[in-house]
Amino acid sequence: MGNALPSIPAKRYFTIGEVAELCGVKPHVLRYWEQEFTQLRPMKRRGNRRYYQHHEVLMIRRIRDLLYDQGFTINGARNRLQELAHAARNDAAAVELVDEPELPSMLVDAARDLSIDARGGVALDSNAVRKELFEIRALLSPS
Repeated sequence: MGNALPSIPAKRYFTIGEVAELCGVKPHVLRYWEQEFTQLRPMKRRGNRRYYQHHEVLMIRRIRDLLYDQGFTINGARNRLQELAHAARNDAAAVELVDEPELPSMLVDAARDLSIDARGGVALDSNAVRKELFEIRALLSPS
């Protein structure tokens, strides 16, 4: 990207103003992109206030890069994101087929749990993710 963007803080939710600063775009542009890119679905709370999650901030940065730095049109960027989602789905399937001992089993399990939803976004099996988090916690806890 042309200008260096600030690092994304370790927070669960971001307001539209924070996302605008983190991604180098104006809030009205973010609202417009929500209409054009189905992958952007911020949570709305009281008074229709938008709250973005970390993965949505990353998606906005990717969209910004495609539109501003790589020169894609809105339709071209939308198609490129769908291609990337399709490639990610194929990569997850390829990792599932690989049976090499040097690949950590948790990585293979995580790739297997990834799926692409109808809107082209990445969806996770929440039960599998929860199970993995408990396994990681057990590994990290002093016994």
